Amino acid sequence: MNTLRRIYSTEAGELEAQHSTDDLRRKSLQPILMYSNGNVKSLPLEVRTPVFTPVGIIEAEMVTFYKSGKLKRVFPLNGKLSGYWTQEDEGSLAAPLTIDTPVGPLCVKVISLCFYENGTLRSITFWPGEEPTVQTPAGPIRIRIGISFSPEGRIRSLEPAEPTPLKTSVGMITAYDSDAVGINGDSNSLVFDDQGRIAAASSTLSMLTAHHYSGAEFVFVPELRDSLCSESEQEIVPMRILFDEQGIEISLMPDSETSYVDFSEYEISSKPFLPQLDNLSRGLICSV
Repeated sequence: MNTLRRIYSTEAGELEAQHSTDDLRRKSLQPILMYSNGNVKSLPLEVRTPVFTPVGIIEAEMVTFYKSGKLKRVFPLNGKLSGYWTQEDEGSLAAPLTIDTPVGPLCVKVISLCFYENGTLRSITFWPGEEPTVQTPAGPIRIRIGISFSPEGRIRSLEPAEPTPLKTSVGMITAYDSDAVGINGDSNSLVFDDQGRIAAASSTLSMLTAHHYSGAEFVFVPELRDSLCSESEQEIVPMRILFDEQGIEISLMPDSETSYVDFSEYEISSKPFLPQLDNLSRGLICSV
């Protein structure tokens, strides 16, 4: 299918909109989205095109913009996955990019790069299988899915690639989100505040005990749910923990009610969640 060629003049360069398709990767024409002021919002490109970005020239097949015209997101590839064109097929076309980041140069295959409107790097989303090690306020951590930064260039969040013991205000927590989904790297399970302290983490390998000064005690452990692998098996749901100056907020299931434990009323400690290790040895947890 062919339509009239359209060239758009943007801050990222002169870009030709997609106007043709093929039988495998790009089966249909994707729409060009516009803001009410006439600026381009989302632009699929006809061919992989050198695009000017704040981290250098990157060949891309899809770009998005802010209403002001500033570059927002760059996608080096923009194929459509199907039974005829898989994620592995698309990933084979991805070439590693060397990107200057607030944590130093990273050489990774990239699904997308996102920028703040002022041009600073907001996030990087990795291709599956990319697991670079980065230096964080908590030490070196091997990560997956993505990493995000604050407008000032501090690490805002990342996704640990493996269970990672970290020191928090309530003791050592083994951070890892087995439910993490790699849609983009803008928001991840391990979050740091502006001072580099851990502000949020998910864990399937830690338990928390809250001792009230009256003598009462409460224990929080990750809960179980029916496994997606088998109706007769169960898997552990990551426990979500948010930290602030006054206490911690604990969520045991997605979209469930949270519990807030105040430091002024409770002494909180963490321990390894040993029952999960028993479950793992019995093969009760699966990857999806």
